[in-house]
Amino acid sequence: MATAEQLFFVVSRKPDYPAHLRVGQLCFSRRRMSMRSSDPQKVSVQVLGALSSLDYSLDRSLLEELTEEEAELLLALPEDAERLRWSRDRDALRTALALTVGTSVLVEEKEGLTLRGVLRYVGRQKEASFSSPITGTYYGIELQGADRGKGTTDGTYQSRTLFSCPRDCGLLVPFSRVRPLVPSSLAPSSLAPQDLAPQDLTQEELSSGDRVTYFLGDRCRHGMVVQVQENVVRISTDTDENGQRGGEVEVPLQQVVKGEVPAEPESMDTAPAPLEDLDLYSDLSLNSLVEVTLGQGNAYGIIRWIGTLPGWEDAMAGLELEEDRGVSDGTFKNQRFFRCPPRRALFVKLKSCRPDARFQSTAANQSAALPGQEDTECDAGPRTGTLETVPPISSEQVEQLLIGRMKGIQGHCNSCYMDAALFSLFSCSSVLDSMLFKSIQPEDAPIQNTLLHDIVNPLRSKGFVKGHHIMKLRQLLQKHGYSQSFTTEEKDPEEFLTVIMHHILALDPLLKLSAAGKVQESYCYQIFLDQNHSLVLPTVQQLLEHSFHTAGLKLAEVPSCLILQMPRFGKKFKMFDKIIPSLELDVTDLLSEGPQQCLLCGGVAQVECPDCFKDPLFSPTGFKMFCGTCSAQVHAHPQRRSHQPGALDVPAGFCLAPTHSLIRDKLELFAVLCIETSHYVSFLRHGPAPTDWIFFDSMADRQGERDGYNIPEVHACPEVGAYLDMSPAELANQVPRDMKGVAKRLFCDAYMFLYQSSSMSLYR
Repeated sequence: MATAEQLFFVVSRKPDYPAHLRVGQLCFSRRRMSMRSSDPQKVSVQVLGALSSLDYSLDRSLLEELTEEEAELLLALPEDAERLRWSRDRDALRTALALTVGTSVLVEEKEGLTLRGVLRYVGRQKEASFSSPITGTYYGIELQGADRGKGTTDGTYQSRTLFSCPRDCGLLVPFSRVRPLVPSSLAPSSLAPQDLAPQDLTQEELSSGDRVTYFLGDRCRHGMVVQVQENVVRISTDTDENGQRGGEVEVPLQQVVKGEVPAEPESMDTAPAPLEDLDLYSDLSLNSLVEVTLGQGNAYGIIRWIGTLPGWEDAMAGLELEEDRGVSDGTFKNQRFFRCPPRRALFVKLKSCRPDARFQSTAANQSAALPGQEDTECDAGPRTGTLETVPPISSEQVEQLLIGRMKGIQGHCNSCYMDAALFSLFSCSSVLDSMLFKSIQPEDAPIQNTLLHDIVNPLRSKGFVKGHHIMKLRQLLQKHGYSQSFTTEEKDPEEFLTVIMHHILALDPLLKLSAAGKVQESYCYQIFLDQNHSLVLPTVQQLLEHSFHTAGLKLAEVPSCLILQMPRFGKKFKMFDKIIPSLELDVTDLLSEGPQQCLLCGGVAQVECPDCFKDPLFSPTGFKMFCGTCSAQVHAHPQRRSHQPGALDVPAGFCLAPTHSLIRDKLELFAVLCIETSHYVSFLRHGPAPTDWIFFDSMADRQGERDGYNIPEVHACPEVGAYLDMSPAELANQVPRDMKGVAKRLFCDAYMFLYQSSSMSLYR
């Protein structure tokens, strides 16, 4: 089921290890590696599209094999769950693979519209690479008839011409949104009739005298069949396009449905917006945060669709609600207008919606509770296209700008993963500020501007960012197609950071790893340990060294920013009860190039012995480098005669006297993200003193219930320094629930450690 070189799979069941692999991810195995496996039930795979090319040995029972063509189709889909669902619908995959250029098709647009067009292109958007030998297959459609002008492209993608059509008359979409205009025997089984728009329903045989519903544009009307021709139906109308009774019209056969589609929607007990708010709804648009008054109180949601419904003259809005208080999953009278979880969709008159008062009133509520605090709307610079800079908050400014309630970033609707990540990266550090100012694609500029103007600058100048700015960023990410659940569901910080740094801002990879002479690039590093480790209360330094030793990795260069994910399986199971933060991370011995120092005499190291890594005579763990003389003495011992030291690449002409020390390459810890019961918080180390620690929670408290809002809080946590001064034995004896303040969360719930090179800081 594959090419001569690769086998392709979808992860169908979540493995226990490595825990970061997700159900629905696509993997591939180079056939020669698979044939070398000593266990026929195991297969060595790499994750398609991953930012590193690490191999994982997985049980075949966790994988479903795919053809290369099927894997290319699925790789174009944005979400893992969607990939898994479609991978099991083989009829849909065969239908997609059977589509050829020139076929008339229907395309499902994001707002629930169904557009007609002709297939002009089937293929990839970009070239494959060694770490990802295939890329996603996309379908280029030139829209036809009344749908011309409703597209997003002229057939080009990133300056590459894939097909040609007039401006805004083309779409480039994955197979899941395309189906043939004339259904075949292999029509996708998952596109059930209730999922299709009325004009796309399989036609029942029509005859003269039948009552029908027909569609003109986005409006439906009723009438009686007068004559049925080959592809056209002549209908005696109840009302014509001007609302007058009588008359006849000819309508394409595919836009006619036998019988009358009910014109009245489900009962929706909504109240109109107050008179003083009626001028607000004209500013509402797709993805606006709104509220609507129902019979059981206010409901809150996001506008996913705006238009007219059959039989309704008023402008209508399709809402995706925060709670299960709706009536569908985005369908109305068997017609799909948008997609959302079941019982989250509600269709109401647009004038019944008003802006979400929880954010409109936040500034007023703040001012009343905290006299003298200014409104924190972004005022760091006008939107003139000039990107202005605000340096990070210094240690001396933390008390004035950051400490207190309504400080930091306000959380809303499962945003804690994003709140904690952005607060950690940008409040007191500038190590990644370069991505705020680099040149990017014009379509991604709104995301960069929002990140800089609405989040980073206000955070640094005022110490507070309102929740709706974070929601705006999430809406932009969702609008760009990176995930259809960015505005509603909790995600992992590394997923968000990868989208921002790699897909949006095209930041150069932060991490370059050397393995077997090849360099792998990544934005963060997941620590993995073998099953034979002896660590009980590890430091981050020990975890990183063990992980590199196990995987046979080295650093190709010193990273400016190192993001480390701790060894844990999912969000619940932790490998260690406590992890000791290393305030400095010495990466000298982890470098693949450059001079190293002999562990014993301090001279130039010429060999490294992997077998000595765990030898307790020198130190409990760590990489062991020796000069030639010391290596000969060390390995003369009977217990080490079987060791196999490897030669180091010593720079030509380099000389290091035993009395001189090598300058060590070190990174400093500046933030830690923690997770407990699916809620992310963060710790910041803002200065060199042992007590220079602060704790941030974007949802520390809440004002009101359903109509309320979250209250973020930042407070000092000097107790962290006291625990870091303890010996490992003292710290091991600490009972987590008895630890003072919030220290327990740092030591027991650490999820991600952030390190920086002080020499790389933008403002130093």
